[in-house]
Amino acid sequence: MKAVMRVACALTIVAGVTTSISAQWPKHPSKNVPKNEKGEANLNAPPPRRADGKPDLSGLWRGAGGLGRQGATPAPPPSGPPVAGFRDVAANIKGGLPFTPWAQETLKERVAGNSKDNPEAHCLPMGIMQFHTQGAPRKFVQTPDLLVILYEASSGIRQIFTDGRALPTVNDDLQPWYYGYSVGTWDGDTLVVESVGFREDGWLDIIGTPMSEQAKVTERIRRPTFGKMEIDVTVDDKKAYTKPWTVRVNQELMVDQELIEFICEENQRFGKQ
Repeated sequence: MKAVMRVACALTIVAGVTTSISAQWPKHPSKNVPKNEKGEANLNAPPPRRADGKPDLSGLWRGAGGLGRQGATPAPPPSGPPVAGFRDVAANIKGGLPFTPWAQETLKERVAGNSKDNPEAHCLPMGIMQFHTQGAPRKFVQTPDLLVILYEASSGIRQIFTDGRALPTVNDDLQPWYYGYSVGTWDGDTLVVESVGFREDGWLDIIGTPMSEQAKVTERIRRPTFGKMEIDVTVDDKKAYTKPWTVRVNQELMVDQELIEFICEENQRFGKQ
């Protein structure tokens, strides 16, 4: 019981670290931030663009209005897909997710175990969806051929290849990854990222909504304003779901702040007490 309680506490703490730790770096102003007439950051200004005309996604971002700061799942937007929940990715999906029997049983077992096997509780990578929805910041570093996402939580690193390479197929004998293998292409001002090659034991949220090795995840990433990012995530996993489903993750820019060191490798004792 002690181990289970520590797991639950750890998950809660990680979700809420953003505001408590973001001030630990010395203050350093962000460059090229548009200002309003009051001299404040104008987050509603148009997004920056790269030399090729595409939106520049670079910057330090965090979940907008999610559990990391307010303790409640945001309401669904007036248009577009329902907003993903952190504890339960389907919290705002009317009627829930279209589970297969395998996925229903897997989720039932994980919930009964009080999420003690969630990767985050064991200092393991959380996977794409949990990283999108959890409260700690993440930095997007965009180059012409590669988008790198540096997650403060557990020092996660994700690569999205934008150099024109094809998405791998089942014949490529991919090594299973927590984040999968990701390839991005531009559709106008939207970066469309397709990912395959996942592990068979994926967790999409705290309660344990499953994702299998058969999954293909498609993210449509937009930066409509300087301070806002929208990511629509579609999960197509025939082993776990009878049809694809989509949720939205809203992000907001963090100005004049930086990632801090978050090491989850030493003194990990969950399950050993």
